[in-house]
Amino acid sequence: MLRLLCVTAHPDDEAGGFGGSLLLAHERRIETYVICLTSGQAATHRGRASSGEELAALRRKEFAAACDHLHVTEGFVLDYPDGGLDRQNLYEVAGDLARRIRKLRPQVILTFGPEGGVTAHPDHSMASLFATAAFQWAPRTNRYGDQLHEGLKPYRPQKLYYATANFSLEERQPVSLAPATTKIEIGPYLERKIEAFRKHASQAPLFELFESHIRPRGAYELFHLAAVNTPCELGRMETDIWEGVRDDG
Repeated sequence: MLRLLCVTAHPDDEAGGFGGSLLLAHERRIETYVICLTSGQAATHRGRASSGEELAALRRKEFAAACDHLHVTEGFVLDYPDGGLDRQNLYEVAGDLARRIRKLRPQVILTFGPEGGVTAHPDHSMASLFATAAFQWAPRTNRYGDQLHEGLKPYRPQKLYYATANFSLEERQPVSLAPATTKIEIGPYLERKIEAFRKHASQAPLFELFESHIRPRGAYELFHLAAVNTPCELGRMETDIWEGVRDDG
């Protein structure tokens, strides 16, 4: 059984950044998992919520609805602080993700690039750093030994990808995006990806902006192959994140 893990920072990231690839994986009968590090309680757009606690509860429900629309096998929203991931202990958060990698055993992991994506959000940057450390450390017996004593085993994912883009947002902070090494055609899934994003009703003021950037480029999702457990040289653009991936049980 092939398994895909997507590590994000906020509810709505799963649809906006990775929705097409999640749908494509489901279509290929690949198990898909999303770990969202925060409940998005510090968002600028707050829907009908009157407090951070209400917004967190609302966005958890929206996340669940979007994951259902994307046919995600299982989604998790963790309790790290929205807008504060850059002040968390890297070793501890990476350990949390390493534990989940050792349990879920995904062959492929998707996350943001360390620049924070086109929005340059610091939480996106930190999600990338935490996921990258967990990718590298989950296979190692000298990292998080307490988990091994609990019965978990080291596990080595085969590929790590960063989402990237071929455009930037002038109104946001400057970013230096990773070059695309992988171009995934998601045309048949574009409308459902947009529908999944719209499940995040509290973020409705972003819908028009999102679609204005996605529709002209919506036939593809772009990724940068950041790490692979079998050293290789890329001589051409990948069109399948599962190229060369083995079913390791």
